[in-house]
Amino acid sequence: MPEEPKPTTPAKADAPKSGSKLDLASIGGLAVALLGILGGLLIEGGKLKDVAQFTAAMIVLGGTAGAVLVSTPLPVAIGALRRFAGVFRDNSQPLGGLIEEVIGYATKARKNGLVSLEQEADRIQDPFLKKALNLAVDGTDLQEIRKMLELEIEMEENHAEAEARVFESAGGYAPTIGIIGAVLGLIQVMKNLANIEEVGHGIAVAFVATVYGVGAANLVFLPAASKIKARISGEVHRKELIVEAVSGIVEGLNPKVIRLKLEAYQGAVPAKKAAKEKKGSKEAPNEAPKKSPEPVKA
Repeated sequence: MPEEPKPTTPAKADAPKSGSKLDLASIGGLAVALLGILGGLLIEGGKLKDVAQFTAAMIVLGGTAGAVLVSTPLPVAIGALRRFAGVFRDNSQPLGGLIEEVIGYATKARKNGLVSLEQEADRIQDPFLKKALNLAVDGTDLQEIRKMLELEIEMEENHAEAEARVFESAGGYAPTIGIIGAVLGLIQVMKNLANIEEVGHGIAVAFVATVYGVGAANLVFLPAASKIKARISGEVHRKELIVEAVSGIVEGLNPKVIRLKLEAYQGAVPAKKAAKEKKGSKEAPNEAPKKSPEPVKA
């Protein structure tokens, strides 16, 4: 009987990536928050229609959107809207599969040389890994490869953080816009002071805008900004793994050594900024080292 063909490294490269999945933490967290708030309202004898005010929502959401557009460049605001979908969908891939893929490339490169990866590099689906491996195959200097890839990571990280700050700005504006909505409602109430029943109802409706503003800020905008930053950190973490892997391949390291280095990335919490800040704090005292006192001559 003919032997069954063994899977090759290109098969790993051509394997389709699993699609994005729903982020149950984001969806479940928002559901629990709404259930707690609305459930408390119902328990206290309130009704859902008490907080279902279209005009209050229009004032808060419209005013917040306008303030964000004034303070944010339009391309960044559009990018933030596109990135908002990532709050409820998780596109991240496990690092284990990526490590196995690059170890396959490292093994083949160590046996047959970097040039043997030329065809496989063109079939890689991950754009960042494809670029890194193509640079290595083309014979680019290792230091230049690192500079180019790290610059790309830094620029993409800065761009994504700018989009996350859009939601942080919205979280700051929304409560204030809610207060504006409440004041506008109270202005209308003052027109009907002769009817005490209408005054009481009008005051209740007026403060719904404040609820919308504070609720939107603390249930949607600020949590969305935090989740986007978490996604950014995960993506930077993955790309740093790729840089380390390709550097090891270019250096001709043993695949077992590369595997040991890459496995350290699994389960590790990204702390790139903290490391930079720590490094900067260490450099400051070294700028002006203190001279030891000279011995007094007799």
